[in-house]
Amino acid sequence: MIRVVLPAHLRTLARVNGEVELDVAGEATQRSVLAAVEAAYPVLRGAIRDHVTQRRRPFVRFFACERDLSHEPPDAPLPEAVAMGTEPFLIVGAMAGG
Repeated sequence: MIRVVLPAHLRTLARVNGEVELDVAGEATQRSVLAAVEAAYPVLRGAIRDHVTQRRRPFVRFFACERDLSHEPPDAPLPEAVAMGTEPFLIVGAMAGG
């Protein structure tokens, strides 16, 4: 099981509280985790990544094990602690403004 923490606005949209636990087919990568999130919560399709390009949306960041994984290749393996379920994969809504 992969643990995923969603930002507050996506938790509200998906109608979940706290973190979610998902079964991920195959190796734990950003692509496989996001596919599992979108399969479990179809309302989130297009909110985290673009429908066509599958690229991360602006102002959305990915973190795990105190590392920013936002610019890592989508098929790169996630840290072992995330794959084992001991650490969560965090989807964070970045803030901007002045």
